[in-house]
Amino acid sequence: MIQPSTQDSKNGAMIISISRHRGERRGVGGIFFDDLNDHDQETLLDFATECAASVIPAYIPIIERRKDTPFTEDHRAWQQLRRGRYVEFNLVYDRGTTFGLKTGGRIESILVSLPLTARWEYDHKPQEGTEEWKLLDVCINPKEWI
Repeated sequence: MIQPSTQDSKNGAMIISISRHRGERRGVGGIFFDDLNDHDQETLLDFATECAASVIPAYIPIIERRKDTPFTEDHRAWQQLRRGRYVEFNLVYDRGTTFGLKTGGRIESILVSLPLTARWEYDHKPQEGTEEWKLLDVCINPKEWI
């Protein structure tokens, strides 16, 4: 089985997912399959299968806990700002997107993964102590999760 280590996490995820122009990570956590060429296909299939099998057992308790949480216009605005960060990252740093753009790929196929809506605000900073601030703090000052 593929065992991620703190070393792998820092050298892979951190480098892959940082928006250097903002000094922040694209998000928290995630698995990057880009650089797993050192493993045989059977090991990779087992890893992907185990990951897929873990989604529902991990996600259902989150949904059950959060399903009655109100979703406000402020939440929507924050979601749109984070989507904007995703767009920035994909257009500037994502290897697949930049490869497609530089080699004359079909623009619609390249951009179809972008969100339908996003938002940008000049020098936006969430109010300290809010959930939005806590997320941004982790994106700027990553924690040792492993």
